[in-house]
Amino acid sequence: MAKKIEKIRHSLAHILAMSVQELYPGVKFGIGPAIENGFYYDFDFGKASISEKDLKKIEVRMRKLIQGEIKFKKKRISKKEAQKIFKDQPYKLDLIKELPGKTVSIYQSGEFIDLCKGPHVKSTKEINPDAFKLTKVAGAYWKGDENKPMLTRIYGLAFSTKKELDDYLKKLTEIEKRDHRKLGKELELFTINEDVGQGLPLWLPKGAMLRQIMEDFVLKTYLKEGYQLVKTPHIGSEKLFTISGHLKHYKDDMYAPIEIDDEKYYLKPMNCPFHLMIYKASPKSYRDLPIRYTELGTVYRYERSGTLSGLTRVRGFTQDDGHILCRPDQLEEEIKRAIKLTKYIFQSFGFKKFKIELSVRDPRKKKKYLGSDSDWQKAEKALIKGIKAAGWSYRRAEGEAVFYGPKIDVKVEDVLGRPWQISTIQLDFNLPKRFEIIYTDKDGKKKYPFMIHRALLGSLERFSGLLIEHYAGDFPLWLAPVQVWIIPISSKQLAYSKKIVKQLKENDIRLELKHGNETLAKKIRQGELQKIPYLLIIGEKEVKNKKIRVRERKKGDLGFYSLEKFIKILKEKIKNKK
Repeated sequence: MAKKIEKIRHSLAHILAMSVQELYPGVKFGIGPAIENGFYYDFDFGKASISEKDLKKIEVRMRKLIQGEIKFKKKRISKKEAQKIFKDQPYKLDLIKELPGKTVSIYQSGEFIDLCKGPHVKSTKEINPDAFKLTKVAGAYWKGDENKPMLTRIYGLAFSTKKELDDYLKKLTEIEKRDHRKLGKELELFTINEDVGQGLPLWLPKGAMLRQIMEDFVLKTYLKEGYQLVKTPHIGSEKLFTISGHLKHYKDDMYAPIEIDDEKYYLKPMNCPFHLMIYKASPKSYRDLPIRYTELGTVYRYERSGTLSGLTRVRGFTQDDGHILCRPDQLEEEIKRAIKLTKYIFQSFGFKKFKIELSVRDPRKKKKYLGSDSDWQKAEKALIKGIKAAGWSYRRAEGEAVFYGPKIDVKVEDVLGRPWQISTIQLDFNLPKRFEIIYTDKDGKKKYPFMIHRALLGSLERFSGLLIEHYAGDFPLWLAPVQVWIIPISSKQLAYSKKIVKQLKENDIRLELKHGNETLAKKIRQGELQKIPYLLIIGEKEVKNKKIRVRERKKGDLGFYSLEKFIKILKEKIKNKK
């Protein structure tokens, strides 16, 4: 049964539609569901148009309707009767045509009738008129199909109490401040240029440095964990993607082929087919396993233009891809290692809270899944043991596994408590057989290994967006693209400042020398806005005493330090990722 708040949100969507109908006669209706934290309704205003300036008057009308204690009455009617009721509503007629059976469900509230299965509150008496707010107007294709009409979608928030609404609005303000697209521009991390192409971010020097720090850290960690580094091309032949099954099952998400010497090549959507061809480059015996490949491999997928968003939804992105091929007796240990590694990586980046989902097959529909019962049981058992060894709890999602194997998805919570789907550890009973990936066991027999797909950060672009929002661009010292600004008060201190630059660079500290014509106060202000962890102020006193004056972000002036002591503090913080 739906929760009370979901009924309230769904009912408010209908109240919104009623208000719009009264204010804009002749409007055509799409759909209006409850969603997380609120609701929306899609409208076709014809030649008329509305903007966010109009939301206030719609809200006023909604509150007036709520105070009228309008009842919601459900009724089942024949499709023919429904078609008469909605004869002037083309989108409702479209839905009626698609619905199964000979009858449909409608809800009547006052004079307003909507095609809807519910559920709703009994009357508007159950809705707190001070606990909702219309928030924005957006475009939305009918049924999400870009070939169908563009409708106007009005979004609203709704809660049980005004306090909950106010608290959430405060959270939204914080979310807006942390928006990685806004901060990416302000902190000069990345840009997206329409002349380059939608969904193809360009990394500016500071953003490229942030990304390089991430890449260096994860790659060094993976190599320590026994992974072997591989590199693969950005395109592959039609033959490769025919073997992998991508052309049969994934073609709509791939780019059109490139004709080269009468052969077709495709931009790669995934790295795994290439890694399996690397495995096949030489015969393998049971003694060679496990084999762990890793690659920071860039892939390309066709995402619809309406879904693209900053770094979190792009068309070209880099995955920290890993593929493990192991014997059955090694599976449990490899899963445990992969999950332990996932936990370590995320904690190093400052994430403490995780949500884990285990996707397994539907036991009533085993025929739709590849792999034997024993393979599925062994894989599921190994995944559960790995999750428990990490000290995590998990949600079991029965029937949500893909056809070729069970998996776990790892979501991390950012500082605002928002979950981000990042990591996947996926068993695959399909590709080893499609590619004839085999090894020779100790009895000389040919066997298929277990295959594990493992992308811990997922897309580096998406993970960068998460990091920017999690830290609001105020990165910990080890991640900060620029760790120190050196600010001489005048040109008289420039020679001493350059000596400091040299010593810091020799200790791998990332820095900038700021000796422009701006005032000291302005430079300090700029350093705060650019979220630079440390500012070193160099004046006459500092030169005379061979010292530096240190300002730490958020803490202010820390006083005089010797350069040696300061370097020691920095290196310790960087080492411990503080």
